[in-house]
Amino acid sequence: MRWYASAIYVFLYLPIALIVIYSFNAGRYAMDWQGFSVEWYFKAFANPFAMKALRTSLVVALWTAVLATIIGTLAALGLERVRGWLRQAFDVLIYVAIMVPGVVIGIATLIAFVTVFEVVNPVIFAVFGDAVPRLSMGLPTVIGAHVLFNLAVVILIVRSRLAGLDRSLIEASEDLYATPLGTFRQVVLPLLAPAILASFLLAFTFSFEDFIIAFFVAGPDSTLPIYIFSSIRRGITPEVNAIGTVVLVVSLTLLIAAQFLLRERGPAKRRGDTA
Repeated sequence: MRWYASAIYVFLYLPIALIVIYSFNAGRYAMDWQGFSVEWYFKAFANPFAMKALRTSLVVALWTAVLATIIGTLAALGLERVRGWLRQAFDVLIYVAIMVPGVVIGIATLIAFVTVFEVVNPVIFAVFGDAVPRLSMGLPTVIGAHVLFNLAVVILIVRSRLAGLDRSLIEASEDLYATPLGTFRQVVLPLLAPAILASFLLAFTFSFEDFIIAFFVAGPDSTLPIYIFSSIRRGITPEVNAIGTVVLVVSLTLLIAAQFLLRERGPAKRRGDTA
């Protein structure tokens, strides 16, 4: 069984390890080792097209993480008070949003945006003429699609944290005549902070590395995964390996940080364990 598990891990992670190793290749071809060198990292960071795509991905990921975290946290707090069949219906919709393949979300959001643009753009032209630009695919559509995709993840993480909260702390705050807003700000929000920050990091990671959804709705803009896809169509070079390694390191760092935050338990819960 151990050999079987080891073979699975080798099959999964050996290609990733090869990308990292050959990103330090001094040769001009991806899999032709000519010695150790970091020149391709300098060339990647000196590539204006790669840097523009990187900035685009960072902007999209940051806005996606902020919006998805805010909306998802508020939705989780609202759903916590819902009971009965309505709660079950919302749970089904949340899980379905996670289970739906990215290509389906990409096609669906593309059709939705195109339909909205066909209705709204004639109205904008009739009212403002050429003074106001028409709605089109670009960064806002990528951000909107990524927020839609990450909302379910944020809701599930925050709700799992809400389910583990010590309700006696909230009741004690209410007994001390704290307002609902004061209870939320001084009691609930600090206890939810690790889950909220972990949700932010996960949403940022998923948006930063997404290719499928962005490919459908990016329009003329290019995120870093789209740039990498366009580059490998002309042949894989150590520069592509270097960019992939940087993306891998960033994604793993954020995922490890999110996992660490999710495993952290609040001080109130630790006191309850020792009581």
